[in-house]
Amino acid sequence: MKIILREGVPGYIGTLLLSLVLIILITAESTLGLVLFMCIATLLSVAFKQNFDTYQRAYHKANTDYLTGLNNHGFFKDQLEEYIKVVNNSKQTLCVALLDLDNFKKYNDLYGHMKGDELLKFFGSLLQSECAKQNYFVARYGGEEFSILMPNTLKEDAYLYMERLRKKVNDTYFDGVEYLPYKCLSFSAGIAEYTIDTYDSQELLSKADQAMYYAKAQGRNLIHVFDEQSSYFASQSVTLEKELYEIEQQLNIFLSKDVYTYRHSKRVFKYAVDFSNKLQLNETERKTLILGALIHDIGKLEIPRDIINKTSKLDSHEWEIMKKHVTWGKEIISTNKKLIDLIPLVELHHERFDGKGYPYGLQGDAIPKLARILCIIDSFDAMTTERPYQATKTFAEAIVELRACADKQFDGRYVEPFIEMIEEKYMSIQDNDCINTAVH
Repeated sequence: MKIILREGVPGYIGTLLLSLVLIILITAESTLGLVLFMCIATLLSVAFKQNFDTYQRAYHKANTDYLTGLNNHGFFKDQLEEYIKVVNNSKQTLCVALLDLDNFKKYNDLYGHMKGDELLKFFGSLLQSECAKQNYFVARYGGEEFSILMPNTLKEDAYLYMERLRKKVNDTYFDGVEYLPYKCLSFSAGIAEYTIDTYDSQELLSKADQAMYYAKAQGRNLIHVFDEQSSYFASQSVTLEKELYEIEQQLNIFLSKDVYTYRHSKRVFKYAVDFSNKLQLNETERKTLILGALIHDIGKLEIPRDIINKTSKLDSHEWEIMKKHVTWGKEIISTNKKLIDLIPLVELHHERFDGKGYPYGLQGDAIPKLARILCIIDSFDAMTTERPYQATKTFAEAIVELRACADKQFDGRYVEPFIEMIEEKYMSIQDNDCINTAVH
């Protein structure tokens, strides 16, 4: 306020003097009066420009986040309302994405708040640079959360864009991120599309927020599009939900040791839910497959960190240790009578249909049916699992591999139904450049 008053004083004085000059001109019409008029008009022009510049600076300051230089939360909300008005008066589309920088608290704890602020500025600058290419509006939503407005964008295209952005962030190094769970910079994001039945901006943001937290619950470093059916407990009975919750508590240990196994287990679980519906398994088989999928790699908790997190090829000794995870997994779940039915899936999901698997080299129908099914699901996700700085198979490439290994590694009776399920539920919004995180 003081700045505006200080900068505005010359304008008020100039206006007063100009009035006096006009009086002189009217009464005397002297040359001196005309000269004075021109001088004061120039002074007024300068003064009004100063006022305008002051207003611009105040407006920018009021709408800009002080740390990152991005648009702030308040300005984002204002712009969202404006975009919604445009959508309501036209046939345009609009998507909103909310992003949460993964493991930011852990980074702060490791390096301190000053270094954390540098990370926020770096991440904000990266977002601004990428979003500017698409004319998307980006803002700091609060803390380590950011938001993006994507006008004229359908949710399928928004998902593909956010996937590419997520991968670019993964592959962009920042000092110290190698000590985070994913060993790279990452974020989780939720996307919501404005539709004709969306009540207001708050409902749209709430949907994006729910989708973001779903992505975080799945292990982070994921993109999820809001879906009324997205809750992975929605189709389960109360009993199954309780058992899933108990198993997840055990899986949470992976978050500190091997986040990739945690996320892999989550994805295999999701595929198992969908595939059990595709195969129309009875309730007992369905429940066993779903629970077994979630816990199938529990034995990896016993594998040393330097082996389980090794990025290069395992040597023969390390590989023998890795293979023991199925036996160790059996021993872990054998201590819980409620999980006895899951032992075949935990112990035998690496057996091959041709008898060349482990730990026993079982062949054909000697391998339990659900273990044969889980082998397909587990292998598909392993082929399409993404890690920073490494290439991975696309869904299309993995499908080719599945067919090539039918009746060899996999029971051919279940390969084609699995492929159909993947094509029906997971490939409709992906192109060949996208990797394995699908809209659920």
